[in-house]
Amino acid sequence: MPRTTIGLGIVLIAVGVIAYVATAFASWTALIPAILGAVILVCGLIGLKNQKLGIHIALVVAILGIFGTAMNVMQVGALIAGEAERPAAVITSIITFVLLILYVVLGVRSFIAARRWKNSAQAETAA
Repeated sequence: MPRTTIGLGIVLIAVGVIAYVATAFASWTALIPAILGAVILVCGLIGLKNQKLGIHIALVVAILGIFGTAMNVMQVGALIAGEAERPAAVITSIITFVLLILYVVLGVRSFIAARRWKNSAQAETAA
């Protein structure tokens, strides 16, 4: 999971930088995915040393990012209709939202697998 976290951080940084360049450096808010990505990247690096701590913090950041991008994601209808005020922000938010949702799902699945592995290892030692 730490490598996945680092990879997600790098992808989000790229999304943010591309959005910032694509909007002609108009607003620093285009860098929000990059900021999220940097925090998640650092969490992934922490996860290399202390997996439980790093990944838990990264998942909390991802969940906060999901809530933070949800407002722009709700404007997908306006984007499709061509009526979005800030189409680049909506597109960037959708990309970020989907990546973070996928990451949270992978994280939960990883926790479930780790719990099952721990329980089966305890059962074997008890037998």
